[in-house]
Amino acid sequence: MEATMNTLLIGLVSISDRASQGVYEDQGIPALQAWFGSALTSPWQMETRLIPDEQASIERTLIELVDAVGCHLVLTTGGTGPALRDVTPEATIAVADKVMPGFGEQMRQISLNFVPTAILSRQVGVIRKQALILNLPGQPKSIRETLEGLKNTDGSQKVPGIFAAVPYCLDLIGGPYVETNQAVVKAFRPKSAIRAG
Repeated sequence: MEATMNTLLIGLVSISDRASQGVYEDQGIPALQAWFGSALTSPWQMETRLIPDEQASIERTLIELVDAVGCHLVLTTGGTGPALRDVTPEATIAVADKVMPGFGEQMRQISLNFVPTAILSRQVGVIRKQALILNLPGQPKSIRETLEGLKNTDGSQKVPGIFAAVPYCLDLIGGPYVETNQAVVKAFRPKSAIRAG
């Protein structure tokens, strides 16, 4: 499928020393592929990368995906904790034009509903040129919770996931118009920004 102006191009970057060396199988990229397959109703394509926890390599990869490949949205998994090898946030901020602190704040808020160690996460969201770059957790369950948020037993939204704000953010930075499966995650836009389907 050839990308068009209306196709969301997503870069998925899994950052792990051991997975990039083949010690174990990466779970982050397959989890994100599956989630986007159920969450998006508008056209999308992806570019994937599996790289080690090295700041220079992460920076190069993010720059390549935005500047050369033309991704509108880049999601990383892994490398956001306090360990010495965890440098994903530093690399992400180093390539940023603007920092979007609300994304990291909300990711930690969601995760705190499950584990007190969520405060150890240093995930960030930034804009580089025409792209939104977000650091996600590494575990598939945490990735889904972060993107979708938390629901009450009746299915109503308890805590909004971060992806609800992503389509409108992409509108504002010149990306394609992204529509979602509302059963998974409902994109929020002001009424004036909603296009007739």
